Amino acid sequence: MDRPVDQPLAILAGGGALPLEVAEAARSAGRRVVVVGIRGEADAAIEAFGAQWVEWGQVGRLLDLLAAEHCRDLLLVGGVVRRPDFRSVASDFGTVRRLPKILAALSGGDDGLLRRVIGLLESEGLRVLSVPEVAPALVLANGPVGRRSPEAAHRADIARGLSLLVALGPFDVGQAAIVAGGRIVAIEGAEGTDALIDRYRAVRTAGRITRDAQGVLVKASKPQQDRRVDLPVIGPETVRRAADAGLAGIAAEAGQVLVVRRQETRAAADAAGLFVVGVDVGAVDGGLPR
Repeated sequence: MDRPVDQPLAILAGGGALPLEVAEAARSAGRRVVVVGIRGEADAAIEAFGAQWVEWGQVGRLLDLLAAEHCRDLLLVGGVVRRPDFRSVASDFGTVRRLPKILAALSGGDDGLLRRVIGLLESEGLRVLSVPEVAPALVLANGPVGRRSPEAAHRADIARGLSLLVALGPFDVGQAAIVAGGRIVAIEGAEGTDALIDRYRAVRTAGRITRDAQGVLVKASKPQQDRRVDLPVIGPETVRRAADAGLAGIAAEAGQVLVVRRQETRAAADAAGLFVVGVDVGAVDGGLPR
């Protein structure tokens, strides 16, 4: 990224480990980091970066904080479960003044929402960056993360899952699916990947899937989504849930999926005997290692 390292980078932190890893990567690269946590969403561990806090929806206070720190570059990182409750930020004049623009940005589906939020922030003079620009080491590369690679049957399931996700992308559905023995067993919805895996485990426990048909979790970005926000993420907890559910492994789109706590993810996969592999969605067979 061709920007002066002394130019501050603002990180608006939601939940999960990703904001912490991105902040550490930026700081290690010599960049000053200004972390603003969304109260009730971000992990308290961001306090290690001298984080300041805003209520979710307190846009006026957020912009004032960034202006005071002379921040023009902004990264939106981490999960947000709740929609803003503007009744709790009625005293924030900056938010009230911008309320028509904010409400317009919050209408519609997830993909449209993210694009409109970025547009709102850019209209305030901010540059919204992507995680790959700031912390490229977190991006999943093509090939296995751990010792194991998918077998022939798994490669066929992965290719089927990728085809499904590409076809579903325009409908703004989830970013993951589970395929077992050529059968699409579950598709991610608004509940997220962890709940998708739990749902697969329940189906398998109920005997709806034969025990010898191990499933594969496949994750990919939506073709139309803005890569600056909401890239799919995998990590050690994904691996542990997958192992507990009886999955054979995880395949995710290379270059478009992030890996948090990579060493721990690799160790968890090797300990459980699962494969975690980056795949090329553009290749006929997913560009899978053989």
